[in-house]
Amino acid sequence: MIIKTIHELVPVLQTAIGPVILISGLGLLLLTMTNRLSRVIDRSRELLDESDKLFGVDRTRIDREIDVLWRRARYVRNAILLAVASCLGAATLIILLFLTSLLHFDLPLLVSTVFIISMLCLIGSLVLFLFDVNLTLSALRIEFEGHRKKN
Repeated sequence: MIIKTIHELVPVLQTAIGPVILISGLGLLLLTMTNRLSRVIDRSRELLDESDKLFGVDRTRIDREIDVLWRRARYVRNAILLAVASCLGAATLIILLFLTSLLHFDLPLLVSTVFIISMLCLIGSLVLFLFDVNLTLSALRIEFEGHRKKN
């Protein structure tokens, strides 16, 4: 039942290269997303410190910007969760590929399902990432409005 030669393992290794590359790419995407989340958190803290000193129109502008930053933080957090789920799916896929070869199981439906779920998580993560990028412009617009009123 166990693979008898290394030659039987080579096709499995070749098949597993795709998910390994996916995991590498997801690592870079996660790095970008965690950096964006850190920036959102840092900017929120700055604005909260500022808002304690302001009243009236300036306070309203900062409150609007903080609301946008809160939505951005939720989008990025959910994008990170989906990217991690996609990465876990790719790792699970690699394990399944080796187990099906080593133990001579034929589980194409399970392997396909894990792959499809992993890709759906990646798509969802990227869509949420785009929402965050779009909201970044909303926060910038609010900041510009406040700057124009001061000048």
